[in-house]
Order: sequence, then structure tokens, then C-alpha cells
Amino acid sequence: MRTEKKLKLKQLRRWRIRKTVTGTAERPRMAVCFTNENIHVQFIDDVIGKTLAATSTVSKGEAKDLSANMTGAKKVGTLAAKAAIDKGIKAVVFDRGGNRFTGKVKALADAAREAGLQF
Repeated sequence: MRTEKKLKLKQLRRWRIRKTVTGTAERPRMAVCFTNENIHVQFIDDVIGKTLAATSTVSKGEAKDLSANMTGAKKVGTLAAKAAIDKGIKAVVFDRGGNRFTGKVKALADAAREAGLQF
């Protein structure tokens, strides 16, 4: 019963964020998703509904063997910023996906900022 309430509150936060945060070609939406084992980051243009760049701990590459903890979040944030800059994305709108802006979410965002993305 308690987890159902937590999930419902998280869904309400997610909807509240998505009402105001939309991505364009100039400033795509940087959507993050944290599971117990993986971290996923996508850069989405909501106008045409297309993912411009993506990085996760599941993908092939440098982030493959990382876990969903603070150090993994920092490295995924850096790799996501690098992937976005390679595609020509310099400024983004951050979509934290209903998560609170503490811990892993903050570590990922700070690492992406340090790597050159503007929020």
C-alpha cells in the first residue's frame, strides 16, 4: 500500500514537470531515468518527437559496466554531455523524471554541466 502511494506521487510529479518542460531543436529535453540497476539519458526534440542522442549504462561503450550509483551517475552525465555536444547540442532543458533533485540526479546534472552543457 505504501509503495503504491509513493509511485502515485512520483507520477504526479512527473506530469507536473512535463506540463512545463518541452524540448525543441535548439534546446532539447534531457530526460533522465533511474532504475535500480541502470541509468538512461535521452536528448529529445518534442516538436518532431525524435530522440537526438542517448546514453545509458546498458548501451555499448564506455558506460556499459557502470552501475546506478553516485559514481555511475557522474560518469553517465559526462558521457551524455559528450554525446550531446558531438551532435551539436549545447543547451538543454532538464527533465528529472519525477525524481527529487538530490543525490544521483544532482550528481548527473552537475557532471553534465561541467562537461559543457548549459541548463
